[in-house]
Amino acid sequence: GLFKRHAVRLGLSLVIVLLFLLNALGVLNLGLIQRVENLTYDLKLQWTMPATLDRRIVIVDIDERSLQALGHWPWSRNLLAQMVEQLFDRYQIDVLGFDVVFAERDESSGLTRLVELGRTELRSNSAFQSALEKLRPSLDYDQVFANSLKDRRVVLGYYFRHQLGQGGGQGSLPPPTLASGSFDPDGVGAVVASGFTANLPELQGKALAAGFFNVSPLSDDDGVVRRISMLQSYDGGLYETFGLAIARLALNETQIELGYDDAQRSSLALESIKLGSRRIPVDIDVASLIPYRGKMGSFPYVSAIDVIEGKVPRNILQGAIVVVGSTAPGLLDLRSTPVQEAYAGVEVHANLIAGIIDGKINERPAYTVGLEFALLFAFGVLLALALPALNPLWATVFGVGAMAGLIAGNFYAWEYANLHLPLASILLMMAVLYVFTMMYGYFIESRGKRLLAGLFGQYVPPELVVEMAKDPGSFSLAGESRELTVLFSDIRDFTTISEGLNPWQLTHLMNEFLSPMTHVIHRNRGTIDKYVGDMIMAFWGAPLPDANHARQALQAAMEMIERLESLQDSFKAKGWPPIKIGVGLNTGEMTVGNMGSEFRMAYTVMGDAVNLGSRLEGLTKEYGVQIIVSEFTKAAVPDFVFRELDCVRVKGKNRSVVIYEPVGPVGAQDAQSQEEMARYGRALASYREQDWLVAGEQFTALQQCHPERYLYEMYVKRIDYLRGNPPGPSWDGAFTFVTK
Repeated sequence: GLFKRHAVRLGLSLVIVLLFLLNALGVLNLGLIQRVENLTYDLKLQWTMPATLDRRIVIVDIDERSLQALGHWPWSRNLLAQMVEQLFDRYQIDVLGFDVVFAERDESSGLTRLVELGRTELRSNSAFQSALEKLRPSLDYDQVFANSLKDRRVVLGYYFRHQLGQGGGQGSLPPPTLASGSFDPDGVGAVVASGFTANLPELQGKALAAGFFNVSPLSDDDGVVRRISMLQSYDGGLYETFGLAIARLALNETQIELGYDDAQRSSLALESIKLGSRRIPVDIDVASLIPYRGKMGSFPYVSAIDVIEGKVPRNILQGAIVVVGSTAPGLLDLRSTPVQEAYAGVEVHANLIAGIIDGKINERPAYTVGLEFALLFAFGVLLALALPALNPLWATVFGVGAMAGLIAGNFYAWEYANLHLPLASILLMMAVLYVFTMMYGYFIESRGKRLLAGLFGQYVPPELVVEMAKDPGSFSLAGESRELTVLFSDIRDFTTISEGLNPWQLTHLMNEFLSPMTHVIHRNRGTIDKYVGDMIMAFWGAPLPDANHARQALQAAMEMIERLESLQDSFKAKGWPPIKIGVGLNTGEMTVGNMGSEFRMAYTVMGDAVNLGSRLEGLTKEYGVQIIVSEFTKAAVPDFVFRELDCVRVKGKNRSVVIYEPVGPVGAQDAQSQEEMARYGRALASYREQDWLVAGEQFTALQQCHPERYLYEMYVKRIDYLRGNPPGPSWDGAFTFVTK
């Protein structure tokens, strides 16, 4: 059966499926799958991102123009204080975030030098001392900046360090978002920081919140930033990321909660961070996929100098969430992202803020591992079973259809259910299975077919080669004895025809004759044994067994006569003589197999039954008929009408055999034909009873009615001869031929 025939291919296909299943479980690590998964994720993002401008979040850019106007970075903090005041007082923004860290003191006012002078040379100068006291508040730029932050919705940025040996901290961290003891540390798989670089204590003390802005620990193996830590752990507490802190203020949420999908509260079960009624999906690293809106410039950029000088149109900034960052060379914090090779870090945070506010952060839930396993198993087994059973065209249609359905379902889940489901492993597995099946089919199975075609292609029709390839156990090249039907066909008076043609014409004639005859034999599932000059030898019932071998052979013989008739006009047009053939058919036990010598082998039939078929073909001209079949072939096709020709004893055989001419299917004869057959039967009976007078009269009458049928004339002549040479009382009615 099908399963047995494709067992090896099915087994190897299931091994391929197993490898992908083990990869999904993490037992194996096939790096290519992750690379392709990243690629499919990036494509999904690129094809579905809105690529529109989000005016709710504005980036104040410390750009080249601002640096030329205000000097290189870091700027004096009194300038930054002016900027904060402009943004909140003049432009009435909502929330302000600094994507920069203020870890070092601002000494640019010269206050430190003045204080030193007041302690030393000018210690006793009371005028200097009183002036210094008056000026101190305005020259303490860090304090000036800190005062500008007071009671305003400002988020500062800082960064965590993760390398060993980078412990300790510089500056002041904000209070943890979730303090140690308020959550189960085993239930959170957050990235653990080893140290930090944060803002000056007086700045941090006045800011409403602060968040870490580094994304590096979670960029993928290819260095592309696809997700960002929402919470990181330091010294037992959990701290929020910069974008989360800004979004939380914009949404007026004071605190966050951890969302678990079960009572165990293991880190595997942590599914989300909750901001009031909002749910931010997170993965096992407590990271979220960044919902990139488009390429860089998906949010409005304004120049820092224009903000400080009040030149930005009020409507751009009013009520906006503002993030201060830089695109100036040297300061620019560039990241590789799925949507662009070089992307400003400040805009990565802006995308995250927008995604949190819109609730549009795509999720890769924990159950995707199970889902991936289930899909791999289902599609893998389905394709492993289906592909070998289909021909290449349908296998391709099925494979491409399955892939298209999978891709469509995946994109639907991404776009409408915010789910990032695995795609690469299943697509790759399907592609590998398809390629493997096709290659196996071509190199292994079709090698067998090509071998069969090499062995049998010139003998048997292509359809039989295909059938034989499906079940190689159904035939053998070894010699065996089997009941078959053999056909011999010969051109009448070939010697005379060949003498009237030049060699080129003769070759052309033979090709024009043999090709259509071979087509007829092949169409009727016959095997060509050999061509010998004008003679065709074919047989039925091997190499593939065929219960209808006699019927198929008889059908072929009848069609050969018809086909030859249709060729006569074209032969005549070429100036060739008309061609008549004789066909002999016999059914019986024959030896069939690959026979020959070490120099040449041929798949052929041998035996007495074969020789009889050859003799019958030779007798066709004696009886003036085109086809003669033996009594054995007649017996094998009971629903056909045959005209009995004679009982003969051929050269080299003692046993007599009854020979027939096929007339047509039962019921296809008109009344006139049936009447003729009945009269012929009575004449033949008289002949067998040696009633020469009556037989002679009957055959003469038949000859006069049907002068076109040479058979009656032959019997008239034979009866004349037998009258003078009676065969005697022991005659069995058989006529003995002494020639071939």
